Amino acid sequence: MIVRLSGTLVDVTEESVVVERDGLAREVLVPPFAITELAVYRGQEVTLHTREFLEGNQASGHLIPRLLGFLHPEDRAFFLRFVNVKGIGPRKALKALSEPVRRIATWIEEGDAKALSRLPGIGARASELIVASLKGKMDDLALTVSEVKEMKAASLSQPQRDALEVLTAWGDTRNDAERWLARAAQLNPDVKSPDEWVRAAYRVKSGVAG
Repeated sequence: MIVRLSGTLVDVTEESVVVERDGLAREVLVPPFAITELAVYRGQEVTLHTREFLEGNQASGHLIPRLLGFLHPEDRAFFLRFVNVKGIGPRKALKALSEPVRRIATWIEEGDAKALSRLPGIGARASELIVASLKGKMDDLALTVSEVKEMKAASLSQPQRDALEVLTAWGDTRNDAERWLARAAQLNPDVKSPDEWVRAAYRVKSGVAG
């Protein structure tokens, strides 16, 4: 089983990346929340913490090996617990990870089924099952009390909120736009006007750092 993969990140799509080493390129499925962060490393050496699974019709014997990858070992640890919830297979689990796993782990530990139900592919019934199955088992991955307070305190500025409205009006999801703006703030602390924030967010979206 491949548990770790290192190489040059040569391509990034909406749901996967391609990592090349010694002339061998591997496609790795990655969670939605990680795409923006990974795009920044295009052309650079990366290490992904991986998990393999077989996809297809087992009865017919037509099974395709897939490789899932995560930038951080704690993200992989979260996935391995999350995928054990009844009714949540690898593909569904991967699609649901549109938010950073520490945030999702915090919702689970807080029993916040409503927040969980907003994840892609996770409705009210599945969110209740997730809480019932995993609450008390995610404490090591959840945000600390002080981190939760800091996250809530770090609200968007007015120019960022204006930029967020522009991004969502142009068809981007609010979750994606918020992640791009947060990353843009890290890379471009001197940005001020809404127009500049929109441009900075789209640089992050396209994988152009700085």
